[in-house]
Amino acid sequence: MGGVPSTPRWGSAAEMRPAETAEYLIGALVGEKSYPLASDYWQKLLESPLHLRWPSHRVLQASQLFAQNNCKTRHLAKILVHLAWCLQECVSASGVPSAALVRALNALYISSVFLKYFIENAKSDHFEELHLSLDENEAKPTSFSKGGGPGRFQVKIVYGILLAENYQTIEQLVMHSVLSFLGKVDVSTNTYLLHHELLNFMLIAMSTQLLSGPSPGPDDSHPFIDAMMVQESSLVSLVVSKLLLNYIRRPNFPIDSSSYSIFSEVNQTGVLQRVGSAAANFVLLPFNLFVGSSGEATRSPLAENSLNVLLILIHYRKCIETDYVKDRGDHSSEPLPKEDACFSENPYCKALENAQDIEFDRLDVEGNVQNGPLVRLPFASLFDTLGLYLADERSILLLYSMVQGNSAFLEYVLVRTDLDTLLMPMLETLYNASRRTSNQIYMVLIILLILSQDSSFNASIHKLMLPNVPWYQERLLHQTSLGSLMVIILIRTVKYNLSKLRQDVYLHTNCLATLANMAPHVHRLSAYASQRLVSLFDMLARKYNKLAEMSNNKMHMPNGESREEDNLPEDTTAELHIYTDFLRIVLEILNAILTYTLPRNPEVVYAIMHRQEVFQPFRNHPRFNELLENIFTVLDFFNSRMDAQKMDGEWSVEKVLQVIVINCRSWRGEGMKMFTQLRFTYEQESHPEEFFIPYVWQLVLSCSFSFNPNSINLFPVDLPLEKQDSFVGEDGQKLQSGGLNGLEQQVDVLV
Repeated sequence: MGGVPSTPRWGSAAEMRPAETAEYLIGALVGEKSYPLASDYWQKLLESPLHLRWPSHRVLQASQLFAQNNCKTRHLAKILVHLAWCLQECVSASGVPSAALVRALNALYISSVFLKYFIENAKSDHFEELHLSLDENEAKPTSFSKGGGPGRFQVKIVYGILLAENYQTIEQLVMHSVLSFLGKVDVSTNTYLLHHELLNFMLIAMSTQLLSGPSPGPDDSHPFIDAMMVQESSLVSLVVSKLLLNYIRRPNFPIDSSSYSIFSEVNQTGVLQRVGSAAANFVLLPFNLFVGSSGEATRSPLAENSLNVLLILIHYRKCIETDYVKDRGDHSSEPLPKEDACFSENPYCKALENAQDIEFDRLDVEGNVQNGPLVRLPFASLFDTLGLYLADERSILLLYSMVQGNSAFLEYVLVRTDLDTLLMPMLETLYNASRRTSNQIYMVLIILLILSQDSSFNASIHKLMLPNVPWYQERLLHQTSLGSLMVIILIRTVKYNLSKLRQDVYLHTNCLATLANMAPHVHRLSAYASQRLVSLFDMLARKYNKLAEMSNNKMHMPNGESREEDNLPEDTTAELHIYTDFLRIVLEILNAILTYTLPRNPEVVYAIMHRQEVFQPFRNHPRFNELLENIFTVLDFFNSRMDAQKMDGEWSVEKVLQVIVINCRSWRGEGMKMFTQLRFTYEQESHPEEFFIPYVWQLVLSCSFSFNPNSINLFPVDLPLEKQDSFVGEDGQKLQSGGLNGLEQQVDVLV
């Protein structure tokens, strides 16, 4: 660490009333002397404009000194208490006072820098070095005024714990104040910056998760996020509603900076380098973050941070001690088995799942009474906003969270007539799968699978016609139905996965399950989509034949003889069974179309007739022959009708289609066997937190938040990865995406 002076050296600033300069005040904060909670020092610190531009090494030096002395001074706890009081004043006042705003922002900036240093460099599992309590020897003030003097807040200090109203700990007090401000104070020109930096502070406070392993355990300690989980339901609902409204409304940073004239506009990269590193410059106004060179707001950091915070909150899971854990004794170092893990209820997740449309009161229709306050949202605006921003992976995750957890929003989506608003960005994401993360592809496929479980969705997507699809490069798609495009893209995704060295079985399963759900409702499938559907069988058949050949060669190989095929995976037989199931599903898809919708799909009949040779090798296969009987029944019917036609000259595509269309009208399905209709459903795995908690933090780190990679235990860091399977943090650090190991997709066949 090197020799660190007990107080920073101030140079010429000492000549100008050193007790009031920003450098002196910060130096006193990190120094050895402990200032009581009621000292006027805190008012001077929080009301002084902090125009400091320290180089990174000085900030790091100050952070190290602060960490060294905080165990005695408890200054981190005290500045957090003052932050809570400033926010309470802002909430209780009719309008946010400018003086309180200044104090709150200064307390926020300072505490954010040092809190992040403490978390990144934590040595204990329970973050004891934070010392989030007051010393027993601390003078026991009876009250405080709005400005920090006597007369406002009644507090008691007992056994080092701050008790204020109903809050048992400092972290509960400060997080209640943070959440109260976010939930109750509207975003305005005056309050925008405080709202934004409070969200940054929440990200820092919740980043203790990055130090834990991927499987939450009863010994994990996350003081701030745990404090947020015990807030009253009314406040939780307000916060969830405000975060979503920020995402929907996307308020821009006020260009007119006159309200922030107390701050410096400097050419540095963001507030305290995005409050992302303790080795940051003390600067206060990130104009270059919010405003482009043209002077116009380029994006909405408030909306993005609101989404970050919301995703972390709703996917957090607190593992609690069970009787099994108690029976093991306190000295067991073995991890808790998954089946014995017990998690407390997440109020933010519950609030999101119970959110209702502000335009429709379900209680009036169904007569159900909900316990506690409900989140009311404009579903129409949320639907439209999601459609605009689904290129952002975080928006994909929000959409997944809504359709998977909130039945009211899912129902709303399913009755919309403009489903292309959501589907087109998702299909474009699948189209560009090689440039997307694997987790993003999974999320999109799961959303499509969830939607395809509804028969009205499957019917409506074939009625919605698209004039063109500009991002589809292989061929021009004019007047193609949304359903046909979805079939094309899902099959293309399977083909892309087949071309990879390591193929993903889950990806195949999701694509085929969605296609199977759609099959009984296919209506006028386009010629190109029909061709791709038959080619899908051909692609999987080639893979199946290759696996079967390798398996047979291995079985007939003399003992001790080594061949190149010995490098086959040990589970080749298992893979062969998997692709057998895939081929059966494709045959089930074709059967469903031919059984239930043949008269409305002449192009499918044409595609099967055109490539009928691909089915012939499997006609006598014991796993496929029953399903192929219907296909050959259709082929026999239409081949006989073709043979009966007297044609002058050669057959053309148009003439063949004309014969098919005419004979589709007389098709009665004689000789067709009826099979149980496949219906696949998605079920979230029993421990989704093992996937979602690391995944959410990877998304946050990839866009707007940096963290010391050497401190991260939540997921592997700095591993060699393929481009499409990696995230890059703000500092350029590569982070492993982790696949979908913690989230198994349970695809059930419902009879």
